[in-house]
Amino acid sequence: MPTELDRQRIDRWLWHARLVRTRGAAAALAGSGHVRVNGTRIAAASRTVRTGDVITVALERKVRVLKVRGFVERRGAAGTSTRLYEDLT
Repeated sequence: MPTELDRQRIDRWLWHARLVRTRGAAAALAGSGHVRVNGTRIAAASRTVRTGDVITVALERKVRVLKVRGFVERRGAAGTSTRLYEDLT
């Protein structure tokens, strides 16, 4: 369930939201140029995101557009990860 965090690194958020399997894969995805935050391409895994930001992620054969709804300290079960975002795709 989302906590009172107000921002988080994009690589941690992608991993907690279960868009990728490992934190290293999340960092590589963020650094590859396949992620946009509010329409701006990012090049570093250290970019922070806040509640309300819109993240566009190009994954293999699909593009997902997600609105950040919250953050968690630890990665939880798959069912709880969907509370972190609203799918705008």
